Amino acid sequence: MTTVLFVRRFLADYTRNPVNLLVLVLVPVVFVLVASGSLADAAKLFGSGIGPAVETVTAGWTAGFMAGVAMYFQTRAARAADRRLVLAGLRPIRLVVARVATGLLLALLVSAAALLALAVRAGIDPAGRVLTGTLMFAVIYLAIGALVGALARNAVNGTVVILFVWILDVFFGPAMTSPDRVATRVLPTHYVTLWMIDLPSRHGGRLGDLGWALAWTVGAIVIASAVVTLASRIARQPRRLVAAGTRRDQFAVGIRMGLREYRRNRALWALLIVVPVVFIVLAKAITREQFTIMSLVDGRERVDLTFWLPEVHAGTMTPIAIASLATLAGLFVVLDAMAGDRRLELAGFRAGVLLGVRLAVIAAALLLVTTVSLAVTAAVFDAQQWMIYAGGNVLLGAIYALAGVCLGRVFGRVSGVFIAFLIPFLDVGIAQSPMLRPEPAAWAQWLPGYGASRVLLDGGLTRDFDETGSLLIALAWLLALTVAAAVLFRRAPRARAGVR
Repeated sequence: MTTVLFVRRFLADYTRNPVNLLVLVLVPVVFVLVASGSLADAAKLFGSGIGPAVETVTAGWTAGFMAGVAMYFQTRAARAADRRLVLAGLRPIRLVVARVATGLLLALLVSAAALLALAVRAGIDPAGRVLTGTLMFAVIYLAIGALVGALARNAVNGTVVILFVWILDVFFGPAMTSPDRVATRVLPTHYVTLWMIDLPSRHGGRLGDLGWALAWTVGAIVIASAVVTLASRIARQPRRLVAAGTRRDQFAVGIRMGLREYRRNRALWALLIVVPVVFIVLAKAITREQFTIMSLVDGRERVDLTFWLPEVHAGTMTPIAIASLATLAGLFVVLDAMAGDRRLELAGFRAGVLLGVRLAVIAAALLLVTTVSLAVTAAVFDAQQWMIYAGGNVLLGAIYALAGVCLGRVFGRVSGVFIAFLIPFLDVGIAQSPMLRPEPAAWAQWLPGYGASRVLLDGGLTRDFDETGSLLIALAWLLALTVAAAVLFRRAPRARAGVR
């Protein structure tokens, strides 16, 4: 009964913000309905021969990512509380069972949502393999989320690590590329994917694909249990306060403090460098050798141009990495500073100065991500107009960094991460992708990434700049999101003057 009570309380705590529960259902549904067909098309470009089966695996990918992030925040947020429960006399085994059971219930929820969307989108066949495989995806990523939650105290670090593992697992796994590559056999859902779509690997040995898939799943539950036990012994570190001054002094001190905090976070800077490097380099390495047609404006006329896909793939994948990381940076820089900002207000800091400080720190992170991404891209892609191409990527990153600020203020930490994962992927990775369709659909032109994407494509693939209208659209999005971020920042709960 005690374990059941704790499971109920853990779930109640997680769903205290009703948006969390709503997002856990809506994001898998939207992702499967919208992205599964495009991912199947992308798999053909990468050389995969399984075709429509990619749509089936999309349910597992979505359930896995959602379960992993949900477990990460549950593990990370529960460190101090779990430690106090153990010190108060709760047997560790009961705590472990309750936490793992809560994670499994969340995994069941996201798996059910993804499968429902798959049933509507493409049907579930064979039902047994698809249902079981999707749940295996979720359980394996539960362990990944718990492990990252125990090791990464910073939410940006943890979320980027999970996203990085997920990207490797999805885009370089057997469904999107080839099941015969030796290097991809260590990916967490390699065997689960092959068994789920009934594609024998012929390298599963005596255990077979199902045996290895079950081994990964059972091992994931064991790891998650061990990690929850470990997390209950970790306590938080204290935070510091600063003094007040003039606006200029406050801004200088705030910038120095913000950059110092993120400079000390070496893992974050490593992730901001490693993720785009791996994503861009491997994107070119796995691209199928063929020509592709893209619709661009050249010489003030819209024309269909033919390109050798391996040469341009990296250049078109760079903005996806920049937009995704910029969104997470914008979301977490502001959210992580909320408690500190309230104390700084009590010390005399002005709200406008604090907003400027946070935006400057976000700009520093964006500058690092963009610089690294463009440096790597330059080694594998030759842009026709480097200044225009680089400026378009910076503009796109700035738009999504501000979008991340707004998402964090509106939806909070957990729901904000789920939506921050969904929007740039569907917008920049699917709707604006020149590899999946010659030009964006009419509805895609209303998305934040449209203007900046057309600018950077024009700079990367044509010799003359012809996207003035798209540039104005991007600048309008940048201005609108800046205003929205400022309004949401000022409307956040302020610190009371009587609190010391």
